[in-house]
Amino acid sequence: MELHNLKPAKGSTKQRKRIARGPGSGRGGTSTRGHKGAKSRAGYKRKRAFEGGQMPLQMRLPKIGFKSPNRKEYATINLDQLQSFAEKYNVSDITSEVLVDKGVASKNDLIKILGRGKLEKKLNVTVHAYSASAKAAIEANGGSVEVI
Repeated sequence: MELHNLKPAKGSTKQRKRIARGPGSGRGGTSTRGHKGAKSRAGYKRKRAFEGGQMPLQMRLPKIGFKSPNRKEYATINLDQLQSFAEKYNVSDITSEVLVDKGVASKNDLIKILGRGKLEKKLNVTVHAYSASAKAAIEANGGSVEVI
């Protein structure tokens, strides 16, 4: 065996179909596209939700819901999380900057304190929002609540 008589194994390669190369090719004439219609034309591309002219599903279904452009998304922290945070880092003044520094919240998050769990430590909390029960629990322990 030499380089000039190397060949791929029999049956391992296929010849590509030479479409639209005249009647002698066996694939001339309509070039395997059938007769007439949108699919036979050059540049044909079916629309994403096209159902053959039938009313598409997304147009048959009713519009529902509403997204408020003024909605504020808060990162929430519960009282039990606040308690464990205060014990772990030994802090009594909690601000959004402290929470961001310790990795509890992200830099651009609006932070809201929620009332799940118990709070035993006196804390001075300064964040963007509070639930009524969280505010009551913080003040019940002698802490103070401020809104940024």
